[in-house]
Amino acid sequence: MLRDRFGRSIDYLRLSVTDRCDLRCSYCIPKGFKNFEEPANWLDFAEIQRVVAAFARLGCHRFRLTGGEPLLRRNLPALVSRLASLPGVDDLSLSTNGTQLAGQAGALKAAGLQRLNVSLDSLRRDCVASISGSDSLEQVLQGLSVARAAGFSSIKINMVPLAGINDRDIDAMLAYCKAHGFILRLIEAMPMGHTGQQADGLDLSQLLHSLSQRHGLTPSAVSLGGGPARYWQSPDGSCTLGLITPMSQHFCASCNRVRLSVDGTLYMCLGQEEKLALRPLLRAGCSDAELEAAIRAAIELKPEKHEFIQQPQQVVRFMSMTGG
Repeated sequence: MLRDRFGRSIDYLRLSVTDRCDLRCSYCIPKGFKNFEEPANWLDFAEIQRVVAAFARLGCHRFRLTGGEPLLRRNLPALVSRLASLPGVDDLSLSTNGTQLAGQAGALKAAGLQRLNVSLDSLRRDCVASISGSDSLEQVLQGLSVARAAGFSSIKINMVPLAGINDRDIDAMLAYCKAHGFILRLIEAMPMGHTGQQADGLDLSQLLHSLSQRHGLTPSAVSLGGGPARYWQSPDGSCTLGLITPMSQHFCASCNRVRLSVDGTLYMCLGQEEKLALRPLLRAGCSDAELEAAIRAAIELKPEKHEFIQQPQQVVRFMSMTGG
C-alpha cells in the first residue's frame, strides 16, 4: 500500500489523457487559450498502461480518466480495455463534459468502463452557453440518455455553482437527477489559474441546510466512489446530493489521490506545486522496479494540505493542465 509521510493511504490515481477541451468553461480554461501540450509529449497508451500497472502493483485500485475532455483522445475505448484488464484495477471511471458521450458511451461500457461523472452546470440553454462558451446542452443531455441506455448504473452530475449565474438552478438540477436516477454533486470553484481565481463560487456549507430542508435530505454513510464528496439522501433513497468543499471545509487530512497529467507529470496536490516527471523515465526504458521507486519517491513529496484560502494566487496552471 502506498502511504505518504502523513500516514494517508494513496489508492486513487486520476490520469489525464489530454489537456484539450471543446468547451471553455469560465472557471477552467480561458477563451482563446492555445498553449496546450504538444501531442509528442503525451504519454501513449502503452506508457499509460505501464504507469497504471505500477500503481496497481503498489496497492492503488481506483483509476479515473480525465482531461481536458478525455473523449477527445482518439481511440479512448481501446485504452479503457487495456486498463480494465490489468490486475488490481478494481474501479475504472471517467469524467467528461458529455458533448462527445452519445457517440462513445456504448463502446466505453463494452470496453470495461464502470462509472461516469458528467459536468453540467444548468438545465437552461443560455446559462450553459454562457458558462461553457458553447450551446452544448442538448448534446450533453443526449449523451446522458445514451449512457444510461448503455448500462451505466452510476452516473454523477458535477455542477459548479456560481453566484448570480447558476445558483438558482440547483433545485431544478436536483429534481432532474432524481427523475433520471442520477446523483447530483455540487463542487466549490477552486482558484486554479486566473480563470478559477476570478470565479465567484459559493460556500456550499452555507447552502446545505436550506437544500436539506427543501428536499428532505439527511446525512448518508453511503460510499459512492473514492473521492472526497460527502452525501445526503432522501429517506427513500430516490434523491442523493453530494458536496465537494475544498474551500469551505477542506478534506486534506483524508486525501487519497494524486494526478497524472497528459505529459506524464505526477502532481501531488491541486493546490501545490510538488510534482515528479515520469515521462523521461519511461522513455529512457526504466524497469518496473525503477518506475515503482519513482512513484514512491513522488508520494513522499505530497504536501499536508493545499493553501487555497491562504494563497489563492499561487497556482497559476489551469485545471485542465493538471488533469481533472
